[in-house]
Amino acid sequence: MNGESPLLRLMNVSQIYGTGQRSFKAVALVNLTVTEGEFLALLGPSGCGKSTLLRIITGLQKPSEGQVLYRGLPLKGVNPQASMVFQTFALFPWLTVLENVEVPLKARGIPSKMRTARALDLLDRVGLDGFETAYPRELSGGMRQKVGFARAMAIEPELLCLDEPFSALDVLSAEALRGELLELWTSGNIPTRALLMVTHSIEEAVYMADRIVIMEKDPGRVVKDLKVPLPHPRIRKDPKFLDVVDRVYAILAGQTQPEHVELGTAPGEPGRTRALPHIVINELAGLLEHVVELPNDRADIYRLAEELKVNSDHLLRLVEATELLGFATITQGDFILTSLGETFGEASILARKEMFATRIRRLPIFQWLIAMLKAAENHQLEWDVVQTALELEFPPEEAQRQLDTAVNWGRYAELLAYDDNAELIYLELAGSVPTPSPEGRDNGSPQVVI
Repeated sequence: MNGESPLLRLMNVSQIYGTGQRSFKAVALVNLTVTEGEFLALLGPSGCGKSTLLRIITGLQKPSEGQVLYRGLPLKGVNPQASMVFQTFALFPWLTVLENVEVPLKARGIPSKMRTARALDLLDRVGLDGFETAYPRELSGGMRQKVGFARAMAIEPELLCLDEPFSALDVLSAEALRGELLELWTSGNIPTRALLMVTHSIEEAVYMADRIVIMEKDPGRVVKDLKVPLPHPRIRKDPKFLDVVDRVYAILAGQTQPEHVELGTAPGEPGRTRALPHIVINELAGLLEHVVELPNDRADIYRLAEELKVNSDHLLRLVEATELLGFATITQGDFILTSLGETFGEASILARKEMFATRIRRLPIFQWLIAMLKAAENHQLEWDVVQTALELEFPPEEAQRQLDTAVNWGRYAELLAYDDNAELIYLELAGSVPTPSPEGRDNGSPQVVI
């Protein structure tokens, strides 16, 4: 399907949460157009504001700045011409499949016979004919998501928005549902004029979309608008398909910058505080071990995802961590080990710990945390005190994730210790650490994952 008429325009849209020092810009100055007849994917790492933009587009949330136009008119309130399919199935468990699909029709006052007929027709189109009287608990994950698609399409929306609709499914169910949705779309068997899908999977975006809008975070912003010049159906092993995947990986991975840019600044200092990627250290080591075995200690990033059996968002976090630690550089979509990275990949367990400790001491966020602990009484600080300080730089949930990551990295490097019962962070070299009691902290304390 293809078209030219604009359905939707975002003009310099920004979203700010909080006020004063605790304010956080989730998305900044986003300009976006969705035209009739296109399948558009919003692609980017977790935390770049994709789902925030989707809520703004559907009218579930008003932007802090900028304007949303639908068919040339300012959007006020919920967009009646848009419908949403969520990550989770969001079905009413006490209603049958048919009744779940009828919900939005009933809310719009459509007579009983008409809404039943429309719901039955949609269930037939998505392949659920025969399951009308079943309850959600009787269905597989893929079938429940099909009900979600049917319900979203029941009001015949011009714009169908998909918020990572396949992420909660197993691999085979997700693949089958992608194919079925594309069949419905390319055959014109649904009344929708445009599809807008949020995803963090590069392969999924290239497989499905006509155009990919690539976003980055801190704050969320558009970095590239890329057309996918491939006809449907698309073959994943086609060199042209792989070329587009490679280009997208290269855009998202970026280029290694000078050290002062890569490291950022410490909390409380002018400039951008560089967030720590949320990764498991054993997986970081596994990535380096894998690349050490390759010719010239070099790999195409897009090939690593398939070789290591990880999704693109996960791989890019691992790549970011190696770059931040100085173990690799990124150039034009290639992952290249530095001499440090090669040494780490071949080192013993204890040698890796020492190297890791040396490298994280360079990171401004660790320098800030260690300086605070050195200045504190008994070289210890309450977890909540440190998290509150980080909330001046990050939203609350991200501040907790940053502290989780920092403490896990610090414990692996034997720089930090943590008393789970007292909820205290210590300098490892500050002396003995009290033995934690069995009860422990139950509100998100870091798990010792290396």
